[in-house]
Amino acid sequence: MTRRNSRAVAVIAGTGVAEHFRAGKSEEIRTEFGSAFVRRLGRGSFLMPRHGPGHGVPPHMVNYRANISALRSLGITSVIATGAVGSMSPRLGVGEFGLLGQFIDFTRRREGTFFDEGLAHTDVTEPYDRGLNRLLRSAAKEAGVKVREGLVYVCTDGPRFETAAEVRMFRRMGGEVVGMTGVPEVVLANELGMKYSSVVVATNWAAGIQGGVSHEGVTRAMKKAGPVMREVVEITIKRVKEAGRG
Repeated sequence: MTRRNSRAVAVIAGTGVAEHFRAGKSEEIRTEFGSAFVRRLGRGSFLMPRHGPGHGVPPHMVNYRANISALRSLGITSVIATGAVGSMSPRLGVGEFGLLGQFIDFTRRREGTFFDEGLAHTDVTEPYDRGLNRLLRSAAKEAGVKVREGLVYVCTDGPRFETAAEVRMFRRMGGEVVGMTGVPEVVLANELGMKYSSVVVATNWAAGIQGGVSHEGVTRAMKKAGPVMREVVEITIKRVKEAGRG
């Protein structure tokens, strides 16, 4: 296993984001949980397309354990995840950027832990790293982007979108945005001691708030936001590396 260092950063890129980065060729990383794929962004930094090369793996079939295990084997200590979400709150309008603060897990079909044997209980009181969030907030300011902080994220299995009734329930429970990929990714990163932060873009209002939701609409909105997302992430990577030298 590669020796970890405080400047090793990975970007887990969701829908419509990976193609905006200047990265090397796809490399396969084999783990005990299966294979994952990364592209080099620079010395000590990698891009991981969450849905695999060509964005071909649906959210409920992503091998999250392989992805996170592969990053650990590369020595990664900080993970910046990107994601498209539906907004359920006036705090985050369509096209706006946000930082996650908490999650509510409504997934049912996923391998959600590395600890299938023995007793191991990971503290996820604060699942998203404060320091990494501060760097992302500062980077967004430099890029001229306003970010809403401390969002409560609801994760569903997908690949279908949510019903209007589900969205009403999520809102009553305190959910503000909804997506399909943030869990168990954040949990697995915490289990391996990685700093993890998630910056999201509201690509649409959730079901029942707007008339209907489509994958094509989500993809279009995310591609539009992609260049700005890349700028924010690249500034953050630079600052993580600078902080690691201090």
